[in-house]
Amino acid sequence: MTVQHEVPTEGAAEALEVWIDQDLCTGDGICAQYAPEVFELDIDGLAYVKSGEDELLQDPGATTPVPLPLLSDIVDSAKECPGDCIHVRRVSDKVEVYGPDAE
Repeated sequence: MTVQHEVPTEGAAEALEVWIDQDLCTGDGICAQYAPEVFELDIDGLAYVKSGEDELLQDPGATTPVPLPLLSDIVDSAKECPGDCIHVRRVSDKVEVYGPDAE
């Protein structure tokens, strides 16, 4: 399996961000089980990303940075999500590297 995010860019790992498409979210909570620091279910039963300050980001398309130590948990969340609604993309060019639209 190729791991695109580990290719160093000028000596540092490329910055990634994650967002959830609530229109596709099934509310299973698998993401929150894998990475509760990044994902949370709201009272509406849907999953949202959280800011680095643990604030729920409820605006459509809201993104949060992917903390490198949690990358594998976030990738597993995207792979296991029954709604295929978790998107991980590079910050630099907005290309999805994990999730339903990844190449």
